[in-house]
Amino acid sequence: MLWTALVDKTGNGLWAATAVLYFTYVTGLTAAQVGILIAVSAGIGVAGAPVAGRLADRMSLNRLLIAAQLLRAAAGFCLLTTDQYVLLIAFAAAGSFGDRASSVLTKLYAARVAGPDRVRYQAVNRTVSNIGFAVGGLAAAAALGIGTTPAYQALVVGNGIAALTAALLIMGCGEAPVPARRTSGDSGTTGTTGPQKPAGPWRDRTYLLYTATEALLLLDDAVFKVGLPLWIVHATDAPHGLAPLLMVLNNVMVVALQIPLSRYGATSHAARRLLVPLAAAFAVGALALSLSTTGGAWTATVTLTVAAVALTFAEMLHATASWELSVALAPDEAQGAYLGVHGLANSAQRSLGPLVMTATVAAGPLGWALFGTGLATVCLAQSRLVRDRLPKPALSVPAATVSHE
Repeated sequence: MLWTALVDKTGNGLWAATAVLYFTYVTGLTAAQVGILIAVSAGIGVAGAPVAGRLADRMSLNRLLIAAQLLRAAAGFCLLTTDQYVLLIAFAAAGSFGDRASSVLTKLYAARVAGPDRVRYQAVNRTVSNIGFAVGGLAAAAALGIGTTPAYQALVVGNGIAALTAALLIMGCGEAPVPARRTSGDSGTTGTTGPQKPAGPWRDRTYLLYTATEALLLLDDAVFKVGLPLWIVHATDAPHGLAPLLMVLNNVMVVALQIPLSRYGATSHAARRLLVPLAAAFAVGALALSLSTTGGAWTATVTLTVAAVALTFAEMLHATASWELSVALAPDEAQGAYLGVHGLANSAQRSLGPLVMTATVAAGPLGWALFGTGLATVCLAQSRLVRDRLPKPALSVPAATVSHE
């Protein structure tokens, strides 16, 4: 499955670097049309996570993963067949749906296959994914330097081939075990568990609130993609070329440190404890951004680098805590449905993140101070929210059994 992640994210890197340019220069859309297409397709794609998660509680997880990859491949290839606006939106939406579905299914696969080692598995998977995304981005940059229609089309084909290859690789992976469903006649379980959890995520207020806080804590992604570049260009004396360098620093740190850090969140209670240093990391990063306007180019460069390092640690700490808590808070028999709802947090962040970053940058240093204070408060609130729902003893991973039905 790790090879699948590498191939899949390489394709994602190709498409992320190509999408806007392809729709602009190959299909001839205006900037407004491209913006609407991306927004609508992303909005439809949001449904991919909860739909896939719910199906995963009832169907073969491997087959669903294969279907999601085939949908992505078909949608990508179909983009090459038309320049009709409505069809382009439909194909882009199908690809987005498959992408969001694949993301939550991959996380569920890790939860079911890796058992007690699921956090470490996710850390390795994320490291491999970052490498794949970087490879795809570099390949796209080289091809985009040519700037011709065949070059753009070749990148779209490359993304489709990556999805097809991922589907083929999944066929060779072992089937993920299905957690045994509890019945009314079941007696107690080994060990002491937390309070009884609702049967469905949409009626589980705690999990819904937890997902809402997750959408806010995922804003570190918008900081690197939108906030930092805008802040560097419009508010500091730092060289504009620092923005991509800080993105590279972020990627290198994740590749180098995500796996070692994962051991600090191997249990649900350890993951909850990470929310305190996570709050501190957000506060330090935001403070450094606020101070980046107080001096010349050298001061700005140093403080922005400190901010990037702190926020990258925040990103890794949150990823580690989130992988464990999102599963630990879900009942075994409805794991897929719960993780599908949790996947909405990332979709919400993708939609609202750019708006939050634009408002923060417009507010100046005070905006970053409020941003950091707000996220630190959310970390502490989330810690209190999940405290009484975590299973006891500390090891939160239920035994998974293979269904022979």
